[in-house]
Order: sequence, then structure tokens, then C-alpha cells
Amino acid sequence: MSAGAQAVRQLRFTNKAFWRNPASAFFTFAFPLMFLVIFTALLGSGQVQLPDLPITFELDTSTYYVGAMATFGVISACFTNIAIQTSFSRDQGLLKRMRGTPLPAWAYMSARVVHAMAVGALLVLITLVFGLLVYDAPLPTGTPLLEFIVTFLVGSLTFAALALALTGVIPNADAAPPIVNATILPLLFLSGVFIPLASTTAWYAQVAKLFPVYHFAQGMLAAYFQPFLDPTTNGFKGWDLLIVAAWGIVGAVIAARTFRWEAKR
Repeated sequence: MSAGAQAVRQLRFTNKAFWRNPASAFFTFAFPLMFLVIFTALLGSGQVQLPDLPITFELDTSTYYVGAMATFGVISACFTNIAIQTSFSRDQGLLKRMRGTPLPAWAYMSARVVHAMAVGALLVLITLVFGLLVYDAPLPTGTPLLEFIVTFLVGSLTFAALALALTGVIPNADAAPPIVNATILPLLFLSGVFIPLASTTAWYAQVAKLFPVYHFAQGMLAAYFQPFLDPTTNGFKGWDLLIVAAWGIVGAVIAARTFRWEAKR
């Protein structure tokens, strides 16, 4: 069997294992929708001013959170889940046993990453359709849709690489959830995913701009909000994608050097 066929077979196995754990699958898809409903119930009665656009523009808070929770879904699937699940698999000896099989390491990792991207894409689709049906938030089309898809692909690959890089400093499975959440949750708040940014020049926004979550969120939100803007106004910035991609390259290099297949003794 060729290496490519082995990778496809491993992808099918990863997908079956995911769906055979219904509790985990349920909460993977439920969390973004739960946060969407909670945030819109608490904060969704007004409008949000989007400060990082060529013009002053206000948007319904509920619509803002549809795009924000789609962004959160991608990060949850491709960063949080990969980092935690990989750490548990390593502690349980699954990765060590996998290395003893004919399956190439790249095929195993590719299957994990592609599956996480597929879950992330399904999360985005569910969130956007939910927003359309419940909050009357239209879906992006045309050029904004293409920008949205490209941003998703670059961002999901980047966060998967960063997740694998982070596993190099996670000592054991018990430490994985607190380390991963301590890494990502503050950035989700600072980057305007959980709470809209009042200003992109405030100190907390300047801190957020140093990390990929901010730029990924900006790319996803700009593409999603484009249908609400004047056709001559485009809030999408290509350099946001370049910054996210640069973080992905750095993450891939670190992961290649520090990733461990066996638990520490």
C-alpha cells in the first residue's frame, strides 16, 4: 500500500474514532453555538462599531458574534483539540505504538490535521447557517466568500502547526488542558473574538497584534462582514494572512524540532 493510501486510510480511521465518541463530538460542535447564544443573549441587543475599517461602520452585535464564533470554532478544532488530544495520545502510548507500525509519521500527522480542518469547516458551516436562520445574518458570496475560504485554510493549517509545536512543552496529559487554555483564552478576549474591540490602538489591541489569533480573526471577520459594506469598501487585508502564514511556518519548524512521540519518563 502506498504512503498516500495509508494516509487516506488513517484519515478514515481518525474520523471513525471521532464519531464513536459521541460526547466529545457533541461538545465539539455545541461549544461555538452555546457561546453564540450566550453572547448574543447578554450583549446582542445593540450594535458594534468596527474600528479597523476604511469607513465608520456599525453592525448588529448578533451578526458580529456569528462571524466571531465561526472564528472560534476553527481555533477550537485546529488548535485546542489537536494539542490536547495529541498530548493524551502520547501519554497513553498510542503515538509510540504508531511509530512502530509501517505507517509513515507524516501520514499519521496529515490525517490528524486534515480531520481537524474538516471538523473546523463543519463548525464554520453550522455556525453560519445557524446565524442565517436565527439572526438573519447573510452568508458571504463571491469574492468575500473566496477570501473567507482562503483565510480559513491558512488559519487552520497555522493553528494546527502551532498546536503540534505547543505539545513539545506540555509535560503530560494532565497538564495539557490548563496549558492550552491558558495559551489561547486570553488571546481570544484580547483579539475581539469574545468581546468586540472598542479600539485597535488600545494597549491590549497592540498586544493582540503580536499574535496570530488577532490577524486570523480580522481576516475571517472582514470577509464575513463584506456583504454589509458598500461595494467600494473592502476591509479585508492581505497582510493579515501573511502574518498568520508566517506564524504557521514558525510553528511547523518548532514542531519538527521539538515534537515527542513518547511521554517523558
